[in-house]
Formats: sequence, C-alpha cells, structure tokens
Amino acid sequence: MCQHQFRDNSLCPLPEHANGLCFWHDPKADKTTPDVKARLEELARNGAKLEGFILTRADLQNINLVQHGVKGGYSLCHGDLYRADLRGAHLFHIDLSGTSLMKADCRDANLHFANLSGCNLLGARFDHAKIENIEWGKALLQEEKGFEYARAGDKNNALDQFEQAEEICRNLRKVSERQGLFELAGKFFYEEMQMRRYQMPELSFQRFISKLVDVFCGYGEKPLRVIVFSLALIALCALLFFVLGVQGQDHFIRLDFNDSLYLNIEDLLRSFYMSVVTFTTLGYGDITPVGWSKIVAAFEAFTGSFTLALFVVVFVKKMTR
Repeated sequence: MCQHQFRDNSLCPLPEHANGLCFWHDPKADKTTPDVKARLEELARNGAKLEGFILTRADLQNINLVQHGVKGGYSLCHGDLYRADLRGAHLFHIDLSGTSLMKADCRDANLHFANLSGCNLLGARFDHAKIENIEWGKALLQEEKGFEYARAGDKNNALDQFEQAEEICRNLRKVSERQGLFELAGKFFYEEMQMRRYQMPELSFQRFISKLVDVFCGYGEKPLRVIVFSLALIALCALLFFVLGVQGQDHFIRLDFNDSLYLNIEDLLRSFYMSVVTFTTLGYGDITPVGWSKIVAAFEAFTGSFTLALFVVVFVKKMTR
C-alpha cells in the first residue's frame, strides 16, 4: 500500500501505481512525461478529485478540462502548476483557487469564468489567453501576504510581497490592454499603483501624494470619487457660509435662532447656491462673502477649479479607452 503523506498529514490508501492518486500528490514524481496530459484528462472524465495535484513542469499543452453539460467546471484547487505548459489549454470554468501558477505558460489558453482567487500568478504568462470574466479574488495572494508581514512588523518581507504583487498587476494590465479589455486593465492599473504606494516609506511626502490621488480619483480610474468629493465640498462650504454668514442683495444670510424655521431653511438654500457658484467659479455677484467667509470662498474656488479640471481628465481617460 502507498503511504504517501498529504499536506493535511493524512495517508493515501491507494495502491502505488502509475494511475494511483498518490502519483499526482507526490512532489517527487516525474510529471514531465508525454502521457501525463491524457492520464489527467481520463481521471477528470472518470470523476476523480483533482484537488491538490502537483503538476510542476507538466506538459499540459492543449489539455481539455472542460466539464460539458455541467454549469461548474473541474476543480484543480490548491495544486501546484509551477512552470506547467498550459498553452492552448481548454480550462473553461475551472477552479484553480489557491493553486500556484508561478511561471506557468498559459498563452492562448481558454480561461473564461475560471476561478483564480488566491493563486500565485508571479511570472505566469497570459498572452492571447481568454481572460474575460475570471474570478481574481478580492486581493492577490502576494498582497494578502504583504499585509500579514506588515502587521507582524516584518517590513523586508512585506516590501518583497508588495513588489511581487505590483509586477503581477503590471503584467495582467498589459495583457488586458493588448486584448482591448480596458475595464480589466483599469482594475489592475489601480491595484498596481496601490502596491507601488505600499512600497514607499511610511509618512513620506511621496506616499502622502499617492494616497491623495487615490482618495480623489482612484489614480484616474474612479471618476465617481471626484463627483462625491465635489458634492461633499459644496455641502461643507455651504454649511460654513450658513454659519459664518454671507451678504445677500436684500439681507445678511446667516443662521439665526431668532428667525423662523422657514427663514433659516431659505437662508440655508441660498448658502448652497453661494457654494455652488463659488465652486464652479461663476461668481454672479448677487451674494458676496464677508469676514471669515472670504477664506472659505477662496479655498472653495481654488479647490473647485482644480477638481473640475481633474474630473475632465479622468472622464476623458475612461471614455477614450
């Protein structure tokens, strides 16, 4: 009987022969032989569990692991495909979650609806591969490890993981751009810039500016953030105008507890109007700032002109892809 020990410390009870599952879980077994692909396809057709298979350097070129007539696909999760040749592989809807695809050659492979969450994608090649609708997971494996090292105070390993994550994102961004998948390219560009920021020294000016650009517009990939910031600034300045007071054409606009609720609401709406025309730098002149309101108006006008220009840049960038 085979006494190969799995990663969970359980023992394999199957006979130790070429088709036994121990062969597929054994890291020392030679998976580079020409018959590996056919044997793996046969196992899949016979309903064997393919999870945890170690297929380092295996020649799986043009392998067909599509489960026809079933909504889901085969599961090769938590396996090892280090330097495996997957060129032209048919892997529609396959579950590769937690699998190492480090330096795997996935060129021209069909990975539609594949699950690659938690995969090690460092050095993997996806040129001309079909990567639409892939489940990438909430974060890359290296990103999660980087934060774990950072929380543990291990800065060197954290920087190394963030650097690897940046490289993976850059590679996937370029592949997505070449295929015209611009939404996906934008997602990986955003994550690439985040990983680059985490490599900068904490409390540095460079990291502060990078974070500021992220908050304002998501590195040019999130125009909605510009709109939300604009609305928040307009509302904040309107409240400041309402509290500090501005001069209207017929009366002084300011919060007054001696006035009725109706009059205060009217003045509040006038303050919002004042804030909008100041933010957009229209300046009709029917309401003017006085006292401390001048400082608020100057700050809002400067920030508003900058924000409007930023929104145009981000919007055009998104629309011209």
